[in-house]
Amino acid sequence: MPELLQLATAHPFSSGPTTTMSRPWTGQTRPATGRSQTAASSLREPNYIVAVLEGRGVAREVGIAALEKDTGRVSLVQLADSPTYIKTLHQLHLHSPSLILVPDTFLSVSDVSLASGGKKPSAPSVLVQSVMEEFDVPVEPVMRKYWNETAGLDFVTQLIVDDNERAATIVAASAKYYALSAASALFKHAELKLNLRFAARSLLIRFGQADGTMMIDSETSRNLELVGNVVNRKSPHSLFGLLNHTYTAMGARILRVNLLAPLTVHGSIESRLDAVEELVQNEGRFNDVKNALKLLNKADFDKLICSLATSEACETSTAKTAAARVAQMLNLRNIVKTMPLLSRVLGSCRSQLLGIVAEMVSDERLAKIEMLVSDSLNEEATPAKGGLGALNARVYAVKANYNRLLDVARETYKEDVGDIFALNRDLSEVHNLPLSLVYQDTGFVFALKKTELEGELPKGFLDITVQKGRWLFSSIELKKRNARMKDALDETLILSDKIIQDLTAEIMIDIGALYKASEAVAILDMLWSYAHVSILRPEFTGTLAIKAGRHPILETVHSAGTLVPNDIYCSEAASFQTVQGPKNVGKSTYLRQIGLLTVMAMCGCFVPAEYGSFKLHDALLTRLSNDDDMERSLSTFANEMASCAMILGLATADSLVLMDEVGRGTSPREGMGVAYAIAEELIKAKSYVFFATHFEELAATLSYKPSVVNLHLAVQRARRSASNLDLTFQYRIVDGTSDGIKHYGLELARLADLPDDVVEEGRRIAEGLQDLQERQQQDSRTNKVAIRRRALLRLRAQLTQAFEHSTLPDEELATYLGRLQRDVTQTLKQTL
Repeated sequence: MPELLQLATAHPFSSGPTTTMSRPWTGQTRPATGRSQTAASSLREPNYIVAVLEGRGVAREVGIAALEKDTGRVSLVQLADSPTYIKTLHQLHLHSPSLILVPDTFLSVSDVSLASGGKKPSAPSVLVQSVMEEFDVPVEPVMRKYWNETAGLDFVTQLIVDDNERAATIVAASAKYYALSAASALFKHAELKLNLRFAARSLLIRFGQADGTMMIDSETSRNLELVGNVVNRKSPHSLFGLLNHTYTAMGARILRVNLLAPLTVHGSIESRLDAVEELVQNEGRFNDVKNALKLLNKADFDKLICSLATSEACETSTAKTAAARVAQMLNLRNIVKTMPLLSRVLGSCRSQLLGIVAEMVSDERLAKIEMLVSDSLNEEATPAKGGLGALNARVYAVKANYNRLLDVARETYKEDVGDIFALNRDLSEVHNLPLSLVYQDTGFVFALKKTELEGELPKGFLDITVQKGRWLFSSIELKKRNARMKDALDETLILSDKIIQDLTAEIMIDIGALYKASEAVAILDMLWSYAHVSILRPEFTGTLAIKAGRHPILETVHSAGTLVPNDIYCSEAASFQTVQGPKNVGKSTYLRQIGLLTVMAMCGCFVPAEYGSFKLHDALLTRLSNDDDMERSLSTFANEMASCAMILGLATADSLVLMDEVGRGTSPREGMGVAYAIAEELIKAKSYVFFATHFEELAATLSYKPSVVNLHLAVQRARRSASNLDLTFQYRIVDGTSDGIKHYGLELARLADLPDDVVEEGRRIAEGLQDLQERQQQDSRTNKVAIRRRALLRLRAQLTQAFEHSTLPDEELATYLGRLQRDVTQTLKQTL
């Protein structure tokens, strides 16, 4: 695949243009656009059939083949996984499986049919158990003989679309034994059990690398509400609901995948940000793209292409299949006719990615397909949802004089329909009733509003039913004329179908151009959706630094101005940050905000903040909920420890880890010990960690580690209300431990009318003990060593940041470095 085209894929592999300057848009968020419900707004989840095969070696090689039978997209993946199979489960979540296929030898005797033969284990494999626990979908065995590498490669070579990525995909997959074996079982199952066959060179098959994207486990996705609301599945209050302003089903699908697996390739993210910035800053282009996409509202290009591929492979022709194929061709014509408009809209774009999209929709083969369709189909024939209009669109889809027999059949159909309408007029006059005709699947029926009939229907009418305030009925004569009309209709559709099949065969030669155009429209739709909600362009400097960041989902729930923006700063020198504060002060919201803003930035979207700098993370790992897991018989603490074990096994120096109240599920003493041990391991891993905790001693103990920073959520002074005494939460993050609120009990005592001398004596003793503890801590050798280490670590991080990402002029850079030198020198003198 050419380097430029890689930038346009859902998961690009190569770098593009990079920038180091932040370029914020100073305007406000775009107002919501009033429009009808789109296909994307009521998105149907992907419907993948996934085959999974695990190797017997120590490396735990896993091969995955996934087929979305409605869109004809096939993904092949092979990866080396951990004992918990977290990467495999992540890949399965990306494909939303409706059916999972495994070798019959992976299941227990009771789970497989004895007809498959062979020796079975007494219990399912660990992989199958993990899949069954994670997904509530059928897991079906496939005979071991169908998991064949050679057969899999034959299927791929035969079915992969003939485009410029064909050779590279075959070469990349040819050495992947487990992925090819899974592909063999997948296509064999589709052929034998689903009776699903595809035309040669008609499927978009891609071999995907497991790297290049950030790993987000299913629990993190659920807790951060990336693609769905935790409380109400139909609620739009999720990150997907916030960003999803797409017009096409393809755009919504690619958006969902990117939220679950954001990019980690810097150049590709920057290319997306360039495209979004151009749409944000150019109001005319923003509206032109919107108007072009509206012409494709509710379109599913992928599904249409797949329907053409399966119909091409189907040899039988009935009136029903003929009608479906004619409707597909009419939809294809309308979609292909929109591509030149998109090409003109994007023709003068500065962004490299938008230029690539323009090239993809300007393919000469698309113009050839449009010409082929226009030469065969009537311009006036447009697809309709149902009724007589949809029927006539199919009957008159093919141009006149294209086939003489077809013209004769259509003339007969026209006469038969005319006879039916004549019968309706005659009966209306005879019975003095305003009868009308309604077309249904079985033919025409008479219709009469209830308000237009006094008494009973005249004799001679039959099959009387009531529907939506009107009578529907038929007669013997109408049934006879319907039968004649149906014969002429079937003949018309079958003759039209022969022409459509020949046209489909010609189009299938260039089906690669259709897949490319579909991908281009999906990318453009997603980028436009990003631009619709964008505020500030983020940059990637290796440091997490956000000024006045806001929780993107809560912004859609609360009125403007009620949310408190917060700053975030995390670097190599301050990679572990504890967050303290009483209950309901906003610790969990703060952690979720960090995760959501990071996902948005790594997807190539602007973020709601005054400034945003991010690091490219290989994984987003969280422990944010404290619930029982009854399905796996895990208590709160056991479930918590299982999540922590997964995090410790996956965390690296490039991971972002969000931990909320670890150790809350057991006794305080044990909880403190477990929390400290987990925190120490994460500090060693050098991950970027935000660790919310209610253990005050934990923050004090960890503060001796040079990379640890203590934060807390501010609380105002206690006040007396009409009914009780309470605290006012500011929801604002502040440096330091929560010492400032340790004495809020004394404030509450004062408001409760405790004698002033008692309150003051209590305050004097509490503050005296606190001062004594602080003096002892300051004088300790351990504390001084920790201060020196923290200063040197901070110096190293700041010098690295300046070397790799600074855009300051030489004089200002020299001044900045001199200030660093003075600060570090002073700290060392004070502690030596």
